[in-house]
Parts: sequence; C-alpha cells; structure tokens
Amino acid sequence: MGFASAWLERNALFPRIIQEAPDQNTEIIVIVPAFDEAGITSLLDSFAGCSHPGCRAEVIIVVNAPDNAREESLSNTLKSISAIDSWKKTKRDLFFDVHIIDGLLLKPSGWSVGLARKTGMDEAVRRYELLGKHDGIILNIDADCTVKSNYFEAVFTGMAGRPDRRACSLYFEHPLSGDDFPEAVYRSVTLYELHMRYFVRGLSYAGFPYVHHTVGSAVAIKASAYVKAGGMNRRKAGEDFWFIQKLLPAGGFFNLTSTTVYPSPRISLRVPFGTGPVISRLTESPETGLLSYNPEAFEELRLLFLMIDGLYSELPGETDFRYAELPPGIRLMISSGEWAARINEIRNNTSGKDSFRKRFFGWFNMFRIVKYLNAVHVSFFDKKPVEEGASGLLKKMGIYPDTADPAGLLHCFRQIDQKG
Repeated sequence: MGFASAWLERNALFPRIIQEAPDQNTEIIVIVPAFDEAGITSLLDSFAGCSHPGCRAEVIIVVNAPDNAREESLSNTLKSISAIDSWKKTKRDLFFDVHIIDGLLLKPSGWSVGLARKTGMDEAVRRYELLGKHDGIILNIDADCTVKSNYFEAVFTGMAGRPDRRACSLYFEHPLSGDDFPEAVYRSVTLYELHMRYFVRGLSYAGFPYVHHTVGSAVAIKASAYVKAGGMNRRKAGEDFWFIQKLLPAGGFFNLTSTTVYPSPRISLRVPFGTGPVISRLTESPETGLLSYNPEAFEELRLLFLMIDGLYSELPGETDFRYAELPPGIRLMISSGEWAARINEIRNNTSGKDSFRKRFFGWFNMFRIVKYLNAVHVSFFDKKPVEEGASGLLKKMGIYPDTADPAGLLHCFRQIDQKG
C-alpha cells in the first residue's frame, strides 16, 4: 500500500479520473480550476514559455460550473475545453503534459472553486501515489494568471529534495498598467494589493509567527503534506485562506520569492468575495477609495505578543495573568475569565517558553486575529484609507516613504515582501 492509498479511499470524491499513466520523471503537477475561462490558453502559452525545470510536469485543468451559472458562462466554459484541445495539438516537445477534467460530466451540481481545487489536487496525489513519490509537488494557479519564465524551475529548485520545506506561498504581483483593462481597474487593483500586503506586513510588525500571503493562485505543497493536512476544502471562496491555516502549525511553510505569479486584475463576480468583487466595487465607486485597518490595531497585537514570555513566567498563584495590562481592544473581545482559563490551560500543557509560545499561537491564531480586527474596527478604531494605514505602518517600522501615492507605497511593500 502506498503513502496515500488509505487516505484517497476515505477522502477522494472520485475514483481515478485521468487514465493515462504519468511519466516516471513527473515531479510537478499544476492544478487549474477553470470556470468561464475562454481565454485559458494565455496561461498555457505562459507555461510553454517557461524554462525547463529539470523534470517532467503536468497541468491538470478542472473545468467546472456552479449550479446557477449563466448561459454565457457555460458557453465560455465549453469553449475553453475546445480551446485547450486545439492548443495541445499545436504544441510538441514540451516538458509538461496537459490533462482536462471535465467536471460538467463528473459532477453536474455543487461545483465551487474549492471543490475544483480539491478534485484536481486529490487527482495529483493519486498520480504521485502511482509513481511512489510522496514528496511530489502540487502547484495551484488560476486560469487567468500568467507566470515568470522561471516558474517551474524556481519551484523545483526551492522544494525538491528539501524535507524541511513542505509548502510555500509564491511571490505574486498584479499588473498595474497596460492596455488590457480600463485605467480604473488598474487603480483599483493597486489599492487592493496594497491592502493585502499591508495586512501581512502588519502581522509581521506585530510579531505573529506565521506571516504568509494566502493567495490560491500562488501556493505549492508536497503530496504528503497535502494528505497530512486532510486535503483541500470545498468552499465557494476563501478556500485558499482556510487551507493554508491548516498547514502552518505543522511547520515547513515558507515564502518562495525567486519567481512571480501574475494574477489578473479583471472584474469578476464568480465568487462572493476576493479580488474580483473588490475590483468591481472599487471600479464602480472610485470616489470611496478602499478603507483598511487602523495601524493602531497592529500596535495592540504587537503589545499583546510582547507579553507572551512574561505570561509563561507568571507565578503559579497568579490568576489574572496581567489581564489589566492587555491593550483595550484586546480586552474588548476577551473577558478576564476566558483569558485566565485559556492561559492556565496553555501553561498546564507546556514545559517551556517555546512550547508555550507555539500553543499560545495555536489559540490566538489567524482566525482569532481576523475576528479581533473585525470587532475592534466596529467599536474601537476607525478604519483608514489603505494608503494612510499603509504609510502609518511603514513609519512604525522605521521606514519613511517619500510618497503617499498608492502605487509608490505598493512598490515599497513589494520590495519588503521580496526580501522574504
């Protein structure tokens, strides 16, 4: 029995889908959910322009459509299958093979981006199971992306033969100018990406140990790590965020900055939240701008996280565990009773500062941070225009940008993220 046989039997939604045997040298499999993607060959052209990674690769495209798909979207979805087949006939001697999973035939109802990713990733695990490669790399990308020419090579170099590296977030950049979209779209995606990078740098400034972007089109994971984490969820949106949170406590998650994924800034309402809907709203109402977190909220988190080692060292007889010293916004969402009970539980189940910190962040994790940020901006802090919040955070970090322009600030944050 292979490394994933039992797991696949319990958790895979479908039996083996792709009947063609994988090449023995396959080390990378890319999963591409595709709904309403008539222009998907642009992604394939981008892949074809990539340098050889030193191994074989596969691209598995999971064509799907939700129950309420419009007729035009269904038509585009069917066109994408024909376009992929035609593209394959014109390409020879590539280092990757392209497979289509026709979800419209497999499961006519219940499709979502999460279910499409799960279907493809489960099938990738099955193919690595056939090859006996528990550390085969599974990449996730979206159909409207393009990639830097060293995409495959950088992922293979950064992960293959590295047991300490189980999964990663790939560096990404939305295009901020060009002729493909109206200028309003580029302005909107500049604000949105600035918000994304501001949030991650805010967590880093606060001292949160798991600082990674959670962009579904820029994630890689080894097959064994995928199985150990229980596989992808079936969410209609945010599936990437929830999946990555499961991976982080196990360790081995890192930021891969040696290549770049270029997600599209296009307007889309295919999912209830995320890039597409935000760009749609900002483009329709550009005068409102984009409100984001108050930098003082990250300051409160920083003050809380600076207390952790001291909490472990509290005398056994102490019961409040310095509750009165917590920042006021933190006290707003955690009662003294809950705080004392939780710190007691963490102390009673750890034997040193390192294990105390790990268990503390297992409790005060990303979900609790998001809950805190949502709550504190309702009744304690006012949200700020994203450029104002981002500028304020940079100053807290000792960085004084010479611009207040969103594009200039984003460039600054990109440089910080590229340093890892």
